[in-house]
Amino acid sequence: MRKKRIALVTGGYTDEFTISLLSAAFVEGMLDATKYEVYKIVVFEDRWEYSDENQDTHPVNRADFTLQLPHEIIHFDVAFIMLHGIPGENGYVQAYLELLGIPYTSCDAATSAITMNKAYTKAVVADIENLFVAKSVQIDKSERDVAKRLITERLRLPYFVKPNCSGSSIGMSKVRSPEELPVALDRAFSTKNAGNQILVEEFVTGREFSVGAFKRGNKTIVLPITEVMVADGFFDYETKYLSEIANDMTPALLSQDQRSLVEEVVIAVYKRLACKGMVRVDFFLEDQTGKFYFIEINTIPGQTDHSFIPKQVRAAGMDLPLFYEELIEAATETPLKE
Repeated sequence: MRKKRIALVTGGYTDEFTISLLSAAFVEGMLDATKYEVYKIVVFEDRWEYSDENQDTHPVNRADFTLQLPHEIIHFDVAFIMLHGIPGENGYVQAYLELLGIPYTSCDAATSAITMNKAYTKAVVADIENLFVAKSVQIDKSERDVAKRLITERLRLPYFVKPNCSGSSIGMSKVRSPEELPVALDRAFSTKNAGNQILVEEFVTGREFSVGAFKRGNKTIVLPITEVMVADGFFDYETKYLSEIANDMTPALLSQDQRSLVEEVVIAVYKRLACKGMVRVDFFLEDQTGKFYFIEINTIPGQTDHSFIPKQVRAAGMDLPLFYEELIEAATETPLKE
Protein backbone atom coordinates (compact mmCIF):
# COMPACT_ATOMS: atom_id res chain seq x y z
CA MET A 1 0.00 0.00 0.00
CA ARG A 2 1.31 3.45 -0.95
CA LYS A 3 2.18 5.74 1.94
CA LYS A 4 -0.11 8.73 2.37
CA ARG A 5 1.53 11.96 1.36
CA ILE A 6 1.10 14.55 4.08
CA ALA A 7 1.61 18.27 3.60
CA LEU A 8 2.62 19.55 7.02
CA VAL A 9 1.69 23.21 6.56
CA THR A 10 3.50 25.70 8.80
CA GLY A 11 5.00 29.20 8.96
CA GLY A 12 2.60 32.06 8.31
CA TYR A 13 2.43 35.85 8.26
CA THR A 14 2.38 36.73 11.97
CA ASP A 15 4.64 36.79 15.00
CA GLU A 16 3.65 33.15 15.57
CA PHE A 17 5.84 32.05 12.62
CA THR A 18 8.57 30.56 14.82
CA ILE A 19 6.08 28.84 17.11
CA SER A 20 4.46 27.26 14.04
CA LEU A 21 7.80 25.83 12.95
CA LEU A 22 8.37 24.36 16.41
CA SER A 23 4.93 22.75 16.42
CA ALA A 24 5.44 21.32 12.93
CA ALA A 25 8.83 19.86 13.84
CA PHE A 26 7.29 18.14 16.86
CA VAL A 27 4.41 16.65 14.87
CA GLU A 28 6.75 15.56 12.07
CA GLY A 29 8.85 13.66 14.59
CA MET A 30 5.75 11.84 15.84
CA LEU A 31 4.32 10.69 12.50
CA ASP A 32 4.93 7.07 11.53
CA ALA A 33 7.40 7.03 8.61
CA THR A 34 6.17 3.58 7.56
CA LYS A 35 2.71 5.03 6.90
CA TYR A 36 3.30 8.62 5.85
CA GLU A 37 5.55 10.62 3.55
CA VAL A 38 5.72 14.00 5.27
CA TYR A 39 6.57 17.19 3.40
CA LYS A 40 6.93 20.28 5.58
CA ILE A 41 5.50 23.18 3.59
CA VAL A 42 6.58 26.56 4.95
CA VAL A 43 4.23 29.43 4.15
CA PHE A 44 5.72 32.89 3.59
CA GLU A 45 3.85 35.97 2.44
CA ASP A 46 5.38 35.77 -1.04
CA ARG A 47 5.92 32.02 -1.47
CA TRP A 48 5.24 28.51 -0.17
CA GLU A 49 8.16 26.10 -0.24
CA TYR A 50 9.57 22.74 0.85
CA SER A 51 13.19 22.16 1.89
CA ASP A 52 14.55 18.68 1.19
CA GLU A 53 17.17 16.74 3.14
CA ASN A 54 19.91 18.70 1.33
CA GLN A 55 18.24 22.00 2.29
CA ASP A 56 17.40 22.65 -1.36
CA THR A 57 14.10 24.50 -1.63
CA HIS A 58 11.27 23.54 -3.96
CA PRO A 59 8.22 25.69 -4.71
CA VAL A 60 4.63 24.73 -4.10
CA ASN A 61 2.35 25.36 -7.05
CA ARG A 62 -0.45 27.26 -5.34
CA ALA A 63 -2.74 26.80 -8.34
CA ASP A 64 -3.29 23.17 -7.36
CA PHE A 65 -1.23 22.68 -4.15
CA THR A 66 1.31 20.37 -5.75
CA LEU A 67 5.01 20.21 -4.95
CA GLN A 68 7.42 20.55 -7.84
CA LEU A 69 10.36 18.18 -7.26
CA PRO A 70 13.07 17.66 -9.92
CA HIS A 71 11.75 14.31 -11.12
CA GLU A 72 8.24 14.19 -9.70
CA ILE A 73 5.17 16.25 -8.95
CA ILE A 74 3.82 15.47 -5.48
CA HIS A 75 0.05 15.40 -5.03
CA PHE A 76 -0.94 15.47 -1.36
CA ASP A 77 -3.50 13.19 0.27
CA VAL A 78 -3.96 15.27 3.44
CA ALA A 79 -2.85 18.65 4.76
CA PHE A 80 -1.88 18.63 8.44
CA ILE A 81 -2.20 22.30 9.40
CA MET A 82 0.32 23.46 11.99
CA LEU A 83 0.15 27.12 11.07
CA HIS A 84 -0.64 29.37 14.03
CA GLY A 85 -2.08 32.79 13.24
CA ILE A 86 -2.71 34.02 9.69
CA PRO A 87 -3.35 32.35 7.25
CA GLY A 88 -3.79 29.12 9.21
CA GLU A 89 -6.24 30.02 11.97
CA ASN A 90 -8.43 32.55 10.19
CA GLY A 91 -9.79 30.18 7.55
CA TYR A 92 -7.73 31.28 4.54
CA VAL A 93 -5.81 28.02 4.13
CA GLN A 94 -8.90 25.97 4.91
CA ALA A 95 -10.98 27.73 2.24
CA TYR A 96 -8.16 27.26 -0.27
CA LEU A 97 -7.92 23.53 0.47
CA GLU A 98 -11.70 23.16 0.33
CA LEU A 99 -11.74 24.67 -3.16
CA LEU A 100 -9.11 22.14 -4.24
CA GLY A 101 -10.86 19.21 -2.53
CA ILE A 102 -7.88 18.36 -0.32
CA PRO A 103 -8.69 16.99 3.17
CA TYR A 104 -7.14 18.77 6.14
CA THR A 105 -6.95 18.26 9.90
CA SER A 106 -8.43 21.42 11.39
CA CYS A 107 -11.80 23.15 11.76
CA ASP A 108 -13.35 24.31 8.48
CA ALA A 109 -12.97 27.77 6.96
CA ALA A 110 -16.14 29.24 8.47
CA THR A 111 -15.41 28.05 12.00
CA SER A 112 -11.77 29.15 11.74
CA ALA A 113 -12.78 32.64 10.59
CA ILE A 114 -15.25 33.05 13.46
CA THR A 115 -12.98 31.70 16.19
CA MET A 116 -10.04 33.87 15.10
CA ASN A 117 -12.19 36.82 16.18
CA LYS A 118 -12.40 36.66 19.97
CA ALA A 119 -15.42 38.98 20.26
CA TYR A 120 -17.42 37.11 17.61
CA THR A 121 -16.65 33.81 19.31
CA LYS A 122 -17.84 35.07 22.69
CA ALA A 123 -21.09 36.26 21.09
CA VAL A 124 -21.70 32.85 19.52
CA VAL A 125 -21.10 30.82 22.70
CA ALA A 126 -22.46 33.29 25.29
CA ASP A 127 -25.84 31.58 25.75
CA ILE A 128 -24.46 28.07 26.28
CA GLU A 129 -25.75 26.70 29.57
CA ASN A 130 -23.27 27.12 32.47
CA LEU A 131 -20.90 29.20 30.32
CA PHE A 132 -20.15 32.79 31.29
CA VAL A 133 -18.13 35.50 29.56
CA ALA A 134 -16.30 38.40 31.16
CA LYS A 135 -17.68 41.88 30.60
CA SER A 136 -15.81 43.41 27.67
CA VAL A 137 -15.46 46.29 25.22
CA GLN A 138 -14.43 45.99 21.59
CA ILE A 139 -12.41 48.96 20.31
CA ASP A 140 -11.67 49.76 16.66
CA LYS A 141 -8.43 51.50 15.68
CA SER A 142 -10.53 54.44 14.46
CA GLU A 143 -11.66 54.89 18.10
CA ARG A 144 -8.11 55.06 19.48
CA ASP A 145 -8.50 58.68 20.60
CA VAL A 146 -11.59 57.90 22.70
CA ALA A 147 -10.62 54.37 23.71
CA LYS A 148 -9.67 55.28 27.28
CA ARG A 149 -13.04 56.91 27.90
CA LEU A 150 -14.98 54.02 26.32
CA ILE A 151 -13.13 51.50 28.47
CA THR A 152 -13.20 53.32 31.79
CA GLU A 153 -16.91 54.13 31.43
CA ARG A 154 -17.86 50.47 30.95
CA LEU A 155 -15.28 48.36 32.77
CA ARG A 156 -13.67 48.13 36.18
CA LEU A 157 -9.97 47.61 36.80
CA PRO A 158 -8.07 45.41 36.44
CA TYR A 159 -8.63 44.27 32.86
CA PHE A 160 -6.92 42.54 29.99
CA VAL A 161 -6.15 44.31 26.73
CA LYS A 162 -5.51 42.09 23.72
CA PRO A 163 -5.72 42.10 19.91
CA ASN A 164 -9.13 40.81 18.86
CA CYS A 165 -7.60 38.56 16.19
CA SER A 166 -4.34 37.10 17.45
CA GLY A 167 -3.04 33.99 19.16
CA SER A 168 -0.37 32.88 21.66
CA SER A 169 -1.35 35.87 23.84
CA ILE A 170 0.77 38.08 21.56
CA GLY A 171 0.11 41.77 22.19
CA MET A 172 -1.73 41.08 25.44
CA SER A 173 -1.35 43.13 28.63
CA LYS A 174 -2.86 43.16 32.10
CA VAL A 175 -3.83 46.69 33.13
CA ARG A 176 -3.95 47.42 36.86
CA SER A 177 -4.10 51.23 36.80
CA PRO A 178 -5.31 53.94 34.39
CA GLU A 179 -1.70 54.97 33.77
CA GLU A 180 -0.92 51.56 32.25
CA LEU A 181 -3.73 51.70 29.70
CA PRO A 182 -2.11 53.80 26.90
CA VAL A 183 0.90 51.49 26.66
CA ALA A 184 -1.36 48.42 26.63
CA LEU A 185 -3.49 49.92 23.86
CA ASP A 186 -0.44 50.75 21.77
CA ARG A 187 0.92 47.24 22.22
CA ALA A 188 -2.33 45.58 21.17
CA PHE A 189 -2.96 47.83 18.17
CA SER A 190 0.61 47.41 16.90
CA THR A 191 0.54 43.59 16.83
CA LYS A 192 1.51 42.33 13.37
CA ASN A 193 -1.37 41.20 11.12
CA ALA A 194 -3.84 41.12 14.02
CA GLY A 195 -6.51 43.34 12.50
CA ASN A 196 -7.81 46.77 13.48
CA GLN A 197 -9.70 45.87 16.65
CA ILE A 198 -8.78 45.11 20.22
CA LEU A 199 -10.75 43.46 23.00
CA VAL A 200 -10.68 44.72 26.58
CA GLU A 201 -12.06 42.38 29.25
CA GLU A 202 -12.65 42.70 32.97
CA PHE A 203 -10.42 40.45 35.02
CA VAL A 204 -12.00 37.31 36.46
CA THR A 205 -10.60 36.28 39.83
CA GLY A 206 -10.13 32.56 39.65
CA ARG A 207 -8.03 29.63 38.52
CA GLU A 208 -7.03 29.43 34.85
CA PHE A 209 -7.33 26.21 32.88
CA SER A 210 -6.89 24.86 29.37
CA VAL A 211 -8.35 21.69 27.91
CA GLY A 212 -8.19 19.96 24.55
CA ALA A 213 -10.98 18.25 22.68
CA PHE A 214 -11.25 16.30 19.44
CA LYS A 215 -13.77 14.22 17.52
CA ARG A 216 -13.65 10.42 17.48
CA GLY A 217 -16.37 9.22 15.15
CA ASN A 218 -19.54 10.94 16.33
CA LYS A 219 -18.25 11.49 19.87
CA THR A 220 -16.43 14.56 21.19
CA ILE A 221 -13.55 13.50 23.43
CA VAL A 222 -12.44 15.92 26.15
CA LEU A 223 -8.86 15.42 27.29
CA PRO A 224 -7.60 15.77 30.88
CA ILE A 225 -7.65 19.40 32.06
CA THR A 226 -4.51 21.48 32.59
CA GLU A 227 -4.33 24.14 35.29
CA VAL A 228 -2.17 27.13 34.34
CA MET A 229 -0.25 28.72 37.21
CA VAL A 230 1.93 31.79 36.69
CA ALA A 231 3.51 34.21 39.13
CA ASP A 232 2.00 37.32 37.55
CA GLY A 233 -1.51 35.97 37.20
CA PHE A 234 -1.80 35.64 33.43
CA PHE A 235 -0.29 33.53 30.69
CA ASP A 236 1.18 35.92 28.11
CA TYR A 237 3.49 35.15 25.18
CA GLU A 238 6.69 35.63 27.16
CA THR A 239 5.49 33.33 29.92
CA LYS A 240 4.36 30.67 27.45
CA TYR A 241 7.55 30.52 25.43
CA LEU A 242 10.38 32.54 26.95
CA SER A 243 10.31 32.36 30.75
CA GLU A 244 10.72 29.83 33.51
CA ILE A 245 8.01 31.18 35.82
CA ALA A 246 5.10 29.32 34.25
CA ASN A 247 3.88 26.17 35.90
CA ASP A 248 1.06 23.86 34.97
CA MET A 249 -0.53 20.71 36.26
CA THR A 250 -2.05 17.97 34.13
CA PRO A 251 -4.46 16.61 35.15
CA ALA A 252 -5.65 19.55 37.23
CA LEU A 253 -6.77 19.05 40.81
CA LEU A 254 -10.53 19.39 40.42
CA SER A 255 -13.52 17.68 41.96
CA GLN A 256 -15.61 15.27 39.92
CA ASP A 257 -18.39 17.86 39.78
CA GLN A 258 -15.96 20.47 38.41
CA ARG A 259 -14.60 18.06 35.81
CA SER A 260 -18.12 17.14 34.75
CA LEU A 261 -19.03 20.83 34.40
CA VAL A 262 -15.97 21.51 32.25
CA GLU A 263 -16.58 18.50 30.03
CA GLU A 264 -20.23 19.43 29.55
CA VAL A 265 -19.43 23.03 28.59
CA VAL A 266 -16.48 22.16 26.34
CA ILE A 267 -18.54 19.61 24.40
CA ALA A 268 -21.26 22.24 23.97
CA VAL A 269 -18.69 24.78 22.72
CA TYR A 270 -17.21 22.25 20.27
CA LYS A 271 -20.69 21.50 18.93
CA ARG A 272 -21.90 25.13 18.82
CA LEU A 273 -18.86 26.22 16.81
CA ALA A 274 -19.05 23.15 14.53
CA CYS A 275 -15.45 22.25 15.33
CA LYS A 276 -13.44 19.51 13.66
CA GLY A 277 -10.11 17.97 14.57
CA MET A 278 -8.37 19.04 17.76
CA VAL A 279 -9.06 22.32 19.54
CA ARG A 280 -8.13 23.81 22.90
CA VAL A 281 -10.50 25.78 25.13
CA ASP A 282 -9.09 28.21 27.71
CA PHE A 283 -11.22 29.25 30.68
CA PHE A 284 -11.37 30.42 34.28
CA LEU A 285 -13.24 28.87 37.18
CA GLU A 286 -14.25 31.87 39.29
CA ASP A 287 -13.09 31.63 42.90
CA GLN A 288 -16.27 32.62 44.73
CA THR A 289 -18.85 31.00 42.46
CA GLY A 290 -17.09 28.19 40.60
CA LYS A 291 -18.59 29.54 37.36
CA PHE A 292 -16.98 28.59 34.03
CA TYR A 293 -15.74 31.79 32.33
CA PHE A 294 -14.84 31.24 28.67
CA ILE A 295 -11.59 32.92 27.55
CA GLU A 296 -11.08 31.68 23.99
CA ILE A 297 -10.81 28.67 21.73
CA ASN A 298 -7.68 27.80 19.77
CA THR A 299 -8.32 25.80 16.60
CA ILE A 300 -4.62 25.18 15.85
CA PRO A 301 -3.21 24.61 19.35
CA GLY A 302 0.54 24.45 19.89
CA GLN A 303 2.26 21.08 19.60
CA THR A 304 5.63 20.95 21.32
CA ASP A 305 6.83 18.77 24.14
CA HIS A 306 5.86 21.58 26.56
CA SER A 307 2.47 22.33 24.99
CA PHE A 308 -0.77 21.49 26.76
CA ILE A 309 -2.29 19.13 24.18
CA PRO A 310 0.61 16.63 24.13
CA LYS A 311 0.66 16.66 27.94
CA GLN A 312 -3.08 16.02 28.03
CA VAL A 313 -2.90 13.23 25.47
CA ARG A 314 -0.23 11.49 27.54
CA ALA A 315 -2.22 12.05 30.75
CA ALA A 316 -5.16 10.32 29.07
CA GLY A 317 -2.96 7.26 28.54
CA MET A 318 -2.94 7.75 24.78
CA ASP A 319 -0.01 7.34 22.41
CA LEU A 320 0.92 10.65 20.72
CA PRO A 321 1.84 9.16 17.32
CA LEU A 322 -1.48 7.31 17.29
CA PHE A 323 -3.30 10.50 18.30
CA TYR A 324 -1.87 12.40 15.32
CA GLU A 325 -2.58 9.41 13.10
CA GLU A 326 -6.19 9.48 14.29
CA LEU A 327 -6.46 13.15 13.30
CA ILE A 328 -5.12 12.40 9.82
CA GLU A 329 -7.41 9.44 9.28
CA ALA A 330 -10.42 11.39 10.56
CA ALA A 331 -9.65 14.17 8.06
CA THR A 332 -9.76 11.74 5.14
CA GLU A 333 -13.03 10.24 6.35
CA THR A 334 -14.85 13.57 6.90
CA PRO A 335 -16.59 15.15 3.89
CA LEU A 336 -15.29 18.65 3.18
CA LYS A 337 -18.88 19.87 3.01
CA GLU A 338 -21.45 18.19 5.23
